[in-house]
Amino acid sequence: MTGRALAVTTEDVIDASAITEYLAGLPSEREAAIRETFARALSERDEYRKLYTILVEENERLKRGLLGQKAERLPKNDAQLTLEILGMMLGAQGEAAAALPAMPPVLQTIPEHTRRKPIRKPLPEEYTRVEFDVVPLDVQKEGTDYYERVSNTTSETLERRPASVVVVRINRPKFVRKGGPRPGEPVFHQAPPPELPIPRAKVGPGFLAETVVRRFDDHLPMNRLEKIYARDGLDIPRSTMCGWHAELAALAVPVVEAMRRDALRQPYLCTDATGVLVQAKQRCRTGHFWVLVAPELHVLFEYTPKHDGAAVDRILAGYEGHLVADAHTVYDHLFKDGKVVECGCWAHARRYFFKALGSDPERARTALAIIGALFQIERRIAKASREERQAVRRAHSASLVDEFFSWCNREEARVLDDTPISKGIGYALNQRVALGRFLEDGRLPIHNNASELQLRRQVIGRKNWLFVGTDDAAHVNTVFVSLLASCAMHRINPWEYLLDLFCLLPGWTKSRAIELAPAYWTKTRDHPDVQARLEENIFRGVALGRHTAKPP
Repeated sequence: MTGRALAVTTEDVIDASAITEYLAGLPSEREAAIRETFARALSERDEYRKLYTILVEENERLKRGLLGQKAERLPKNDAQLTLEILGMMLGAQGEAAAALPAMPPVLQTIPEHTRRKPIRKPLPEEYTRVEFDVVPLDVQKEGTDYYERVSNTTSETLERRPASVVVVRINRPKFVRKGGPRPGEPVFHQAPPPELPIPRAKVGPGFLAETVVRRFDDHLPMNRLEKIYARDGLDIPRSTMCGWHAELAALAVPVVEAMRRDALRQPYLCTDATGVLVQAKQRCRTGHFWVLVAPELHVLFEYTPKHDGAAVDRILAGYEGHLVADAHTVYDHLFKDGKVVECGCWAHARRYFFKALGSDPERARTALAIIGALFQIERRIAKASREERQAVRRAHSASLVDEFFSWCNREEARVLDDTPISKGIGYALNQRVALGRFLEDGRLPIHNNASELQLRRQVIGRKNWLFVGTDDAAHVNTVFVSLLASCAMHRINPWEYLLDLFCLLPGWTKSRAIELAPAYWTKTRDHPDVQARLEENIFRGVALGRHTAKPP
């Protein structure tokens, strides 16, 4: 009878009278302990039932291929509920929104950062205009002599012509001095050939820049790029283009290395990594793309065959400062001597609780409410100075952080092991010091989204080209993606930048390579000496349409 009464499963129908009769014969202390154990077992059963239901639902969605959105956003009703929870936790009175601390006077004039509505811009003036007059049919029949033109309505429509390829024919005539050469003078006088980024290739900087942008910024696989040029009548094998890019990458490496040295001198960096397939004979092996972001300055990519501590040491060799990263163990050895300071990512912490919404919604909403309040404060001070951000964080965010970790400590012993909510609480407590680091310095971000957003370039790319051919090809990729991503950071047209870069690099001094980085490009380009060199380049003038083409 005892075994039958206590061995309860989810399908058993419990005999209440039998259990009451059994417990009545036990001492009171023993009875209370059994009742508590039995209640805990029922609670755990319910928790596991929730987890089982969630797994079944996710499995069915995967079978149907309906993965749903990945954005970690709460529905409007849930978002309002989290504010109410936060208000109750902080002991706020009145509206739940009042739970958020007021901004100090120095920041009251700073508007909250919001997404601007798109504005329809006029078509660029530099485009060629082809103008037509559309005349009414009756006016056409009778003639304009019978009508008077009183006004005009103008509209502009974009149209596209097939891409044009220009063959630049260079004539270098030879001259001889009349009456014979002077002493020490050569017999023939002929100008040297114009400088090209790749001396042996019959292709100019504008065409090379286009192939780089299409491959590494537009993520076109080489077989598609080969077909695109074939439609224009150009037979350019993909192997030829790969050879061009390898030589151009070797030419641009000094610029990227100078950017890396400059980035390693910054007070803090953001980093992350993602896998990539590398072609092999039997089976593709896995390499790794790393991103290193020096906010508002450089975006750098690196490739390593392995994702381990040795790769981290090579990428961050000699760096001393704050490192914003996820909690992966490959970074742990960097923080032992204190030269590199670990900074946690609240977006990673939030992700754990977002995943726990289905199995433990009450606890998950509580955690998301506090984290959401932290992010709301950060949005309000996004445009503030370092000192202002630090003051607001210490005055307002610090109390929210303390409340969050106090809540984690209280709930840690109440949740089941290996459940989504326990993983979220465990992650937060393990990263407590790193997650609180942003309170110490107004420059530090609250999350690592900067590197994750930049890493999307490689994630989107590998969905198109699937794999890289060799480790060397992966290094070529990182050279150009570093330049292109940095151009995007500074809102520089990538094709125009690469065009000028390929015109300047062959004769540029390596010790001044940092001047060609996108972060300093505007200042460098406006220098009179650089302007003169660019204007003298024949191929650049043709690429920009400044030279009239002669008919064939």
